[in-house]
Amino acid sequence: MLKEPLWTKPFVLLILSNLFLFLSLEMLLPTLPVFAADKGGSDAQIGLIIGLFTYSAVVVRPFVGMASDKFGKKLLLILGVVICLIGTASYYAAVTIVMMLMLRIVHGVGFGISTTLYGTVASDIIPASRRGEGMGFFGTGNAIAISLGPFLGIWLMEEFGFSALFIVGACILLLAVIFTSFVKGDSKEERAQAKIAAAEPTSLLLRFVEPKALMPSLLGLLVGLSLGGVISFITLFGKETGVQNIGFFFLVLALSEFLIRFVSGRIFDTRGRFWVLFPAAIFCMVGCVILFMTKSTGMLLLAAVFYGAGFGAIFPGLQAWVIDRVEPKRRGVATATFYNAFDIGIGSGAMLLGLVATWSNYATMYLVSSVFFIIYLIVYYGYEKHLKKTSLLEAGKRP
Repeated sequence: MLKEPLWTKPFVLLILSNLFLFLSLEMLLPTLPVFAADKGGSDAQIGLIIGLFTYSAVVVRPFVGMASDKFGKKLLLILGVVICLIGTASYYAAVTIVMMLMLRIVHGVGFGISTTLYGTVASDIIPASRRGEGMGFFGTGNAIAISLGPFLGIWLMEEFGFSALFIVGACILLLAVIFTSFVKGDSKEERAQAKIAAAEPTSLLLRFVEPKALMPSLLGLLVGLSLGGVISFITLFGKETGVQNIGFFFLVLALSEFLIRFVSGRIFDTRGRFWVLFPAAIFCMVGCVILFMTKSTGMLLLAAVFYGAGFGAIFPGLQAWVIDRVEPKRRGVATATFYNAFDIGIGSGAMLLGLVATWSNYATMYLVSSVFFIIYLIVYYGYEKHLKKTSLLEAGKRP
């Protein structure tokens, strides 16, 4: 039986435009905390800067689905990327921490719009029979961005200063706008169907939250709590410990994340989600513990291998699980529910772990971040065990 085609022109364009969006973002993750520190920001304030970006994205996402029904996914997606462009280009004008916080809110709004619609449009394009594989490859843009973005951002910051960093970031987002403009928009029939679905009577809660996405979203929240600290403070961690070549952490992290997707997506589609989501969390937990013990570049890169492989399998696996659980007309709300939980985790994790670093040190912060994966493993195993028990009980009742 022939497989349904995956590598279509719209799919490739989405991967590329999504790559450019995240490349610009990843350039700022290790460098913006340094920029804020130069402006006199404390670890707690840096965590707040990261957190406000996240929460502004969370606030806007519930309205994205309704707005896309009215204006179309493509137009709204382009608008979201343009807002990100404006926010990124304006950072250099921020001479105080307060101004940085305001710009992070604007940037977060654009990011919330963009990420919700990229995921929704991708799920519409990918064949259902290849969703685990397709979402995995769609996320390769993120993997490449995690590799090149921080490396490029740190290099631009050290060689040319913050002005070059923000200008290049804005130019990359301009490329994202161009690639997105070539993605085919919704047809009139699809727009009409979306409006009909939006007009159907439903509770206020269901307009903003998809109940079927809550369990994978909870797990995404726990992953985000760890990721917020791992990525945001790694540059400052290098300065604290004296470990050199911090930029290579992101390179190895992304390479590991990219390579695991050639395996994890197919395992998800053939053997089921458990065989991806459970062992991947263990890999991430091991990566956090290695970071806690890191005293050399070699240990730093080993931590990147484990954490990258774990995250590279978990994130697209959770995305695919969310899409599998809902009807096509609910994909926008389901995607927003998942991304909101994940981003709340990142923002809260950055602020919480920033406080841990203030009270102790960055090494201890990474050990604390491993606790989130212990909770993840307990919750997810209990959930799957409950499902299995329920299924056996229902099978026993059937005549």
